[in-house]
Amino acid sequence: MMLANFRLSFKYLLILFSMLATNAVADEGQFSAANTAWILSSSALVLLMTLPGLALFYGGLVRSKNVLSILMQCFSIAALVSVLWFAIGYSLAFDAGNSFIGGLDKALLSGIGRDSLSGDIPEPLFMLFQMTFAIITPALIIGGFAERMKFSAVLIFSGAWLLLVYAPITHWVWGGGWLAQLGLYDFAGGTVVHITAGVAALVAAKVLGPRKGFLNSAIMPHNLTMTVTGAGMLWVGWFGFNGGSALGANGTAAMAILATHLAASMGAMTWAAIEWIKFGKPSALGIVTGMVAGLGTITPASGYVGPAGGLVIGLLGGIVCFYSTVYIKQKLKIDDSLDVFPVHGVGGILGTLLAGVFSSTQLGVFSGYGFAAVNETMIDQLGVQIIGVAATFTYTAVVTWLLFVIIRKLLGGLRVSTEQEVNGLDLSEHEETGYSL
Repeated sequence: MMLANFRLSFKYLLILFSMLATNAVADEGQFSAANTAWILSSSALVLLMTLPGLALFYGGLVRSKNVLSILMQCFSIAALVSVLWFAIGYSLAFDAGNSFIGGLDKALLSGIGRDSLSGDIPEPLFMLFQMTFAIITPALIIGGFAERMKFSAVLIFSGAWLLLVYAPITHWVWGGGWLAQLGLYDFAGGTVVHITAGVAALVAAKVLGPRKGFLNSAIMPHNLTMTVTGAGMLWVGWFGFNGGSALGANGTAAMAILATHLAASMGAMTWAAIEWIKFGKPSALGIVTGMVAGLGTITPASGYVGPAGGLVIGLLGGIVCFYSTVYIKQKLKIDDSLDVFPVHGVGGILGTLLAGVFSSTQLGVFSGYGFAAVNETMIDQLGVQIIGVAATFTYTAVVTWLLFVIIRKLLGGLRVSTEQEVNGLDLSEHEETGYSL
């Protein structure tokens, strides 16, 4: 009897160990409900950044006669990019391909079903999460040509730019391309999102020329309440932007969000403090711009640095982006209308470089979580970061300029007429007005 009971107990123990082993294997490479839930939430948060976050942020910064044109451009880009990303963009970015561009095996999500996995989350969800990044990046560029570019040119440019600039660089960095092989650190888009958008906006501002009255008369934001509301949505959405880039509900996501929040807070305080010292009063526009500068600067480093490192990155982002904004507008006289390059471009460059510093484990309380496996020292990592910045900047600038040259010939010009610009794009491009008072 005792022998029978022993055999029965041993049998149950074997079943228990088998179940535990099966669960361990599932944890290592199979579907994770927790991670899936987090990336579902993060996808919604990142889409919130564009709609309505960026739309409101940018919409409030332009004059009232152009507010609907900004909202229309953000919504239209979201729709256009979503279709293009599904059709071919995702495949170009994340299919195996070669070191420079992905293949077409994933076009239209060919061969990918609801049970297909990317890591331990459904691949359709990974595609959706990346789609929200693809949406906000060309939407950011709107700030470089706001209030003067034809709507038709906006659509053609945004679609072509997505496929010819954003998708290839995404493949370089996140799709297993040549920068990934070098060990570039870009956790959530310093190169992929912020440098590309910032450089493209700078090129757009140079190619199109300044708005009528730029530097000769005040061009003031028409609704700062709208801008501050949009900025708040951007701050919240950025938790999904950076935290979601961990692709899991784990400690990396938590630390990325903490570093992100601290950098945003320090960037906001720094920008406001500089204004207070220089001009006697801090402004609402300044504090929200500083917040965005802090967020853009921490983005590439967020998953690799600790909270103290994030604080320093936010401080430096606030300082450098503030003076870059002044320099580009007042010294270079470039009408990057909504400061895309000095905030996102410069912030992305600075953050990408600082990721190579504050990821070090030898900085005491400012330490991060180590360099890439292929890089042994800070010099090695910084060298790769510099290569990534230079390659992204150069490729984006050249291809963006070529696109504008081609689109200008195709449409007979990029800008609306002087009369249309004076009357406002809301009426001239959409036959609507933002306010009926």
